[in-house]
Amino acid sequence: MAELRTQFPEFRDRSVLISGGGSGIGAAVVEGFAKQGAKVSFIDIAEDESRDLAQRLSRDSLHPVRFHKTDLRDIGAIRQTVEEIAAHSGPISVLVNNAARDDRHEFETVTEEYWDNNQATNLRHVFFMSQAVAPHMRAAGGGAIINMSSIAFLLNMPDFPAYSTAKAGVIGLTKSLAGKLGSDNIRVNCILPGMIVTDRQMKLWLTEDGIARTVERQCIKKVLHADAIVGPCLFLASDCASAVSAQSLIVDGGIF
Repeated sequence: MAELRTQFPEFRDRSVLISGGGSGIGAAVVEGFAKQGAKVSFIDIAEDESRDLAQRLSRDSLHPVRFHKTDLRDIGAIRQTVEEIAAHSGPISVLVNNAARDDRHEFETVTEEYWDNNQATNLRHVFFMSQAVAPHMRAAGGGAIINMSSIAFLLNMPDFPAYSTAKAGVIGLTKSLAGKLGSDNIRVNCILPGMIVTDRQMKLWLTEDGIARTVERQCIKKVLHADAIVGPCLFLASDCASAVSAQSLIVDGGIF
């Protein structure tokens, strides 16, 4: 991860929760908040890599980084995990709803079961995580929720209609929650990453030629990695964005 020089002292000792924090963008965000001195907890279902990440970051962090294995399709498990985190680390003041799976799927072969599972994986938990955390943010006097969408649905990409639907829905949910929670001093915003090159993306879908073609379409001619999302995420969660809510921030290098 590239070193982020900007410091946000308001995160020191604050309880931060990140979903899907074991790898990719989520792992970079976990590390970013840990380096700010926050009490970071993250949720994932990938046990081995998540435990390795927590152990590695805890060696140099002000507070131990805590991993909770939780299936976000299980709403009861979400609520239980949130209560455990709040009991240990204090009222959660920052929530990053990052967890998602951009699995490719064919329009002709999607079943009802696949569709429902895809929405549970990519959209439904965003609502229920926010619902579970909101009382703790009220107890803390306010907070920030950051939801991860994607530019995929803006580009008419044909390879994942269920995923694109979910990511479009994240924006609508963001705006509605911002309206609902604003009077409690809880801000809700959304980040739309572009082509972020991660190990999983390289293993499953991306090629060097495909990456080069996307970079050519970007105003900023460089490959974007997971650390490109950390700064925007910290900003939206910070006091610098105290008047920013119901907004969607595209982080894609300026694709045109």
